[in-house]
Amino acid sequence: MGAPVGVVKDVRELLRRRREAAEAARAAVSARSRPHEADDLDVVSVETSDAGPAALDDGTSPDHLLDEVQEAALWATLHEDPNDVDAFHRLAAHVRRRAGENQMAVSGGDPRRAADDAAWSLAEELAHSSRAWYPLIELARLSVQDDREAAMRRLGTAADRDPRGLALASALEMLRGMGRPGDAVNLGMGHWRPRDHDLEVGRNMVEASIEAARLGDARRHLAALLTHPDAEGARELEQELRPLIDAAAAKLPPHTPAGGMPLIDLRDLKTIQGG
Repeated sequence: MGAPVGVVKDVRELLRRRREAAEAARAAVSARSRPHEADDLDVVSVETSDAGPAALDDGTSPDHLLDEVQEAALWATLHEDPNDVDAFHRLAAHVRRRAGENQMAVSGGDPRRAADDAAWSLAEELAHSSRAWYPLIELARLSVQDDREAAMRRLGTAADRDPRGLALASALEMLRGMGRPGDAVNLGMGHWRPRDHDLEVGRNMVEASIEAARLGDARRHLAALLTHPDAEGARELEQELRPLIDAAAAKLPPHTPAGGMPLIDLRDLKTIQGG
């Protein structure tokens, strides 16, 4: 039985917002290769390491601490549905702000570290539920720079917990947004079921493959995407994605290495197609 239409619509809206945020994050990551911006590397690394929808100012982050009733209501919502994205990020923003403010009152304290630890504790508690996939993605986001293997295991578990593919699409968006398209492709190859999963998974697989200069993979993933039961939606995606593959093939020099940090900025390709 499929997911309720409202749930799928809400998560697809989240993925749309995350895709826009990911494009901005990838632009920040690509700036690391510019010599005159070398002094900003640590700042970019910190800002992109745990940025979720709330951290990217999408209107869900409170500008003040919640009261006890509001906090309790969010906890109740998340115990009922640990994948309620808006509730998660509202509560995460609250616990981060509270921990940071408390740490600021301590001499020599590190508010940023305290805020990250608070967000980690929240996600870890919610991830204990066998239904929880979104908290695992947030745990992976917080840990991928320090412990990539553990983060990838968490993302694999998240994907396994959601047969619709929305968790996998969200995980791929997160990795791409952090400048790890090769990891995104590898994760998807182990968990993507083209006929069963939401089309957003296929989109991410093709786009991540392009970004990682794995154009052979991009073509294979596009062909797999076309086996989806939503034939009309798949054809629309093909019309959007195939020109990007062709543009990337024309742009890449021969013997371009595959994988690693993004080698292709999709915004450049889309500009070429639009122009």
